[in-house]
Amino acid sequence: MRFSPSPLRVYEVYVERAAQRDLRRLPPEEFQRVVAVIRALAENPRPPGCRKLSGSENDWRLRIGDRRVLYEVDDSAQAVRVMRVRHRREAYR
Repeated sequence: MRFSPSPLRVYEVYVERAAQRDLRRLPPEEFQRVVAVIRALAENPRPPGCRKLSGSENDWRLRIGDRRVLYEVDDSAQAVRVMRVRHRREAYR
């Protein structure tokens, strides 16, 4: 899945298959909330509240309630790749 950029967006957001599966399993209200945050990553790939994952150069996490969005930012290609959307107890396994 790919969200193509609008004229105001700087980064392209790619959602890996594993993240797509994670998104399909969410309840509808939570799905809408998470997708809105993922789309916002196109304009600001490092929003307030995001954290860099230790042991990696480009991996970040974003907290949305009990969910964690794990993603990678590639500044040279201006791309954000969402790898997983997991519950907090399963996100870092």
